[in-house]
Amino acid sequence: MGTYKLKKGFTIPLEGTTDAEVLQADSSPVVAVRPDVFRGIKPKLLVKEGDSVKRGAALFCSKSNPDHIFTSPASGIVKAIERGKKRVIKHILIERGVADEHVDFTSYSAGQLNTLARATVKEQMSRSGAYAYFRQRPFDHVADPTITPRDIFVSTFDSAPLGPDLSQILAGHEADFQAGIDVASRLTDGKVHLSLDGDGSRNGKAFPKANNAVTHTFSGRHPAGCVGVQIHHIAPIKSRKDVVWYATVQNIISLGRLFLTGQLSADVVVGVAGSAATRRTYFRTTAGAAVASIVGDHVNAKTVRVISGNVLTGSNVGREGYVGPYDSHVTVIPESTGPEFIGWMLPGFSKPSYFRTFASPFLSMLNPKKTYAQDTKLNGGVRAFVATGCYDDVLPMRVYPLFLCKSILAGDIEEMEGLGIYEVTEEEVALCEYICPSKMEIQNIIRQGLDMIEKEG
Repeated sequence: MGTYKLKKGFTIPLEGTTDAEVLQADSSPVVAVRPDVFRGIKPKLLVKEGDSVKRGAALFCSKSNPDHIFTSPASGIVKAIERGKKRVIKHILIERGVADEHVDFTSYSAGQLNTLARATVKEQMSRSGAYAYFRQRPFDHVADPTITPRDIFVSTFDSAPLGPDLSQILAGHEADFQAGIDVASRLTDGKVHLSLDGDGSRNGKAFPKANNAVTHTFSGRHPAGCVGVQIHHIAPIKSRKDVVWYATVQNIISLGRLFLTGQLSADVVVGVAGSAATRRTYFRTTAGAAVASIVGDHVNAKTVRVISGNVLTGSNVGREGYVGPYDSHVTVIPESTGPEFIGWMLPGFSKPSYFRTFASPFLSMLNPKKTYAQDTKLNGGVRAFVATGCYDDVLPMRVYPLFLCKSILAGDIEEMEGLGIYEVTEEEVALCEYICPSKMEIQNIIRQGLDMIEKEG
């Protein structure tokens, strides 16, 4: 067990935290599976429009590995297969039927999970599509069933702006969570690492007491809850072949439920946050549910941006979109619709800022709990890439983000590797992009570098 107190980072003081109450969401008549979210595979469809599917039935597989399948979160009819540019599959829409039919898998007692053979676990995960619960690093791809990960990591708290309290998602599902940890421990020769909140306010009952896992505590501002930061401090990734897996708390619960009940469960808890949302609470719903079923018309602005995930790394899905498979909350903030008159001359009492160019940082010193209803304005345009040391102040890792970005832009693969590109993804550098004086799209630059290295082999 390790205790880590991170001094670097920044918590954006946004208005609109989620209330602790958990409600039942309106039924989502259509649920969506988004193949493009499962990075690292090229999907091959196994269904067509009009087909009937059961919950847990295969929808598509990886072209390079037909045994790597992805399954339906609900039973019903394949209503539509929506495609984007170059015919990339964006959504597979399932119109839910009246009867909830499901594919049967093998169920086990809680006592059996500790002794299951790895081959047995992998066979059930392949048939059910449960490998989608895990992602792997480096490159942040969906887990490859042919690889045995060195370790598996689970972050039990979310430090992102307006991030959900994962203990609310855990409540009532402690046995499922422990079962999921037991199953995960059978997939690796190493350890399952659980990272807990250092101040203990969001740890719940089951996180500190979990068996078959090594627990660690992390204290500090965002990105202390990012799994990549935790991996860096617990057991860093040393090369492209040093593969580790990670999963969300919600996915671990679903994994445990699969093995205990023999059914693929798509029941999830999703929080709604953000200053533009008027009904900010947690909702029980279905994986891939329509955003409208949990947000509805409960907004206080004419134009809003609906984000599946957090404001730094989430996807802008719009009010007609669907919740992503790895997202446990939806953020709703006002959408900027025009320029702000002489905004650069105003003192900025209502604008959060990392730098002391506005009045808000000084007010925050007097009132640390003050929050702001920030909209989507960038407050400036792209300019020269200025060399500053500000990125290092918000990234608690032994990585030099400025030099890493410049090595990517220069296409110097050897230097990228030396500067630690295998240890980062978009999530870890999102704050660097937020505070960037040059307005550089640092997350896109990091993804460009990872794609370049992967392509070069």
